[in-house]
Amino acid sequence: MKSFFEGIEYLFVEILFAPLDWLRRLELESWWAANTLNWIFMIICAVATVYWIKQLRLHKENNDEYQDTTAHSFLK
Repeated sequence: MKSFFEGIEYLFVEILFAPLDWLRRLELESWWAANTLNWIFMIICAVATVYWIKQLRLHKENNDEYQDTTAHSFLK
């Protein structure tokens, strides 16, 4: 049973967390390089937010949005 848990430990520590260890070492050399992935995700989220807001405006201008307050029974 002990070898089973040691196998799980090896899987997580040596294999699955290896990219995170690499990023931790990279941060000591270059903060910008280590956080490139974070910047990419922030740019993707910003673009998605702008697209979403444009779509909301488009639907509002076309009066496609149904805003009746009695749409749900708990709002009556």
